[in-house]
Amino acid sequence: MWKPLIERMNNVKIKNKLIFAYIFIVALPVLGIGGVVVDYFRQSALDNAIEQTTNNVERVKNQMDTMLRVPIDISNKLLFDSRLSDVVNTRYTKVYDLVVAYHNYQEFQEYLRLYSEISAIRFYTTNNTIQNNLEFMKVSNEVRDSKWYQTAINSRKINWIYRNDIEISETKKLSLVRKINFTDYTTNGVLVIELSQSYLNSILSAEPFETMILDHSGYVVAAKDVTLIGKQLGDPELGISSDLQGKGIYERDVKGQLSNIVVDEVMPDSSDNGLKIISVFANESIVRDSNRIILIGTGLLILILCTGLLFLYLISHLITRRLSGLSRQMNKVGTGDLKVVSHIAGADEIGQLSRKFNDMVVSIRTLMDQVYESNERNTRLEVSQKEISFKMLASQINPHFLFNALESIRMKAHIRGEQEIAYIVRLLGKLIRNNLEIGMKNTTLQGEMELIKSYLEIQKFRFGDRLNYELLIDPQTKEISIPPLIIQPLVENAIIHGLESRENGGLIIIRTLRIEQDVMIDVIDNGAGIAEERLQWVKNSLQVNESQEGDRIGLRNVHQRLILSYGAAYGLHISSMLGEGTQISFKIPATTDQLMSGGNK
Repeated sequence: MWKPLIERMNNVKIKNKLIFAYIFIVALPVLGIGGVVVDYFRQSALDNAIEQTTNNVERVKNQMDTMLRVPIDISNKLLFDSRLSDVVNTRYTKVYDLVVAYHNYQEFQEYLRLYSEISAIRFYTTNNTIQNNLEFMKVSNEVRDSKWYQTAINSRKINWIYRNDIEISETKKLSLVRKINFTDYTTNGVLVIELSQSYLNSILSAEPFETMILDHSGYVVAAKDVTLIGKQLGDPELGISSDLQGKGIYERDVKGQLSNIVVDEVMPDSSDNGLKIISVFANESIVRDSNRIILIGTGLLILILCTGLLFLYLISHLITRRLSGLSRQMNKVGTGDLKVVSHIAGADEIGQLSRKFNDMVVSIRTLMDQVYESNERNTRLEVSQKEISFKMLASQINPHFLFNALESIRMKAHIRGEQEIAYIVRLLGKLIRNNLEIGMKNTTLQGEMELIKSYLEIQKFRFGDRLNYELLIDPQTKEISIPPLIIQPLVENAIIHGLESRENGGLIIIRTLRIEQDVMIDVIDNGAGIAEERLQWVKNSLQVNESQEGDRIGLRNVHQRLILSYGAAYGLHISSMLGEGTQISFKIPATTDQLMSGGNK
């Protein structure tokens, strides 16, 4: 399957191989990841906008609850106001008596003075001796036939209606409408408390998105855009369909733009109906800024990729040109011209190859001379070549031989019931394999801990009950990137210098903890500890590049690697009490893609 592909790739020129490799390994993955990141940022912006809008609607809902409580409390007080009952139900024979009654009853004006949430209070009665004065109104035929009046008369609860009285004004306002029964007179009337339109609009004026308050019939009673007041759901000018059922988050087309609509409801106490709060934002308005940034970033990314491609093309051209020159020199040697000398300069692999080629040509000439000089020398050369080949083969024993040998030992021990020895041999094989294969690339903290656990299990096999350990790993740190073999030397140091002299009760604790943007790693033992003067010497030795004492090389190497990898702010911190134990701590940046960067974070 792979052989034809490999043969075809071998026929492709190096220049094209490099370009194809760049496109498939660098350009396409970067563009693919960029597309995923773009989609993520767009969705994140929309999610944040929805969350913000939901919080804003909840705040408006709380403000509306507070505002509506004012007319409800007023209506509850007027429901049992005997003075109001007397004013409404008295049969007036003289206009003077009516004027006096109006003058003495100032509760409506007092409520209007105290509460800016309301703009008018009116009471509609069927008492024919009443004269209209914008507070007490006689029910006319138009009022009696109106929908709001019929709703109030036929309901025992409070109703919130967007209404007006054409005898007073053509401007509609959201009003509390409530039937009041006078048991002493066996009569009734309708109380109307109009809410202040300016107060309603002020609740919505600071909202970042278009926000509206609607009554149960779908009429806009207040809005951030005051031109929308009086419009109804389904109105083309409003642009919002009337199929929004109950509170929730809807995605609809509003005025030709895909938008998110957040809907919530306000249902005051003792009410037959409530109000609906709607907040709308166009998706495009939310992602516009992120789209602009993404567009700029994409342009820069493409520019960088194109620049890299151009740079790669120039390098590949230089490489292939020099290789072509070397190939021509080789062709001359192939035709028998052993006086060829390659003049390709440079200290890179091609330059080295050129110099090796010259050496090879000289060697060939020398060898050919030697062939003609003596058969004996030729024989010795052949024997020497065989010995070299044997040594090369011997040096090429694959590390898998060691692993396979350990696995065979483990299986023998397992078959014979030596489970502990089999387990330790398996851990030893795993430890050796990891040490050989890990190289200089970073590993995860979880992978490092698996290596340490294998090492500790082997040491525990050696020390028995004299050694115990605990791994306290914060789940948030498992995938954090870390240089390889950065913790194991600290654990080894704790065993050798801290616990090896203890007869029992030795304990090592390896602990990781996520702290904001860093990960703290501690290696703690309850061993012999370090005297204060010795501890200060150890701390000073960490800063020395040349080793002065062999048993501290591991600590110094770890300290220097941390500083080279992450900067001067990172390194080992050692605290110890003689006879109580030692704690070695260090921190690394909390990132999953941190690479060793030679001192740059």
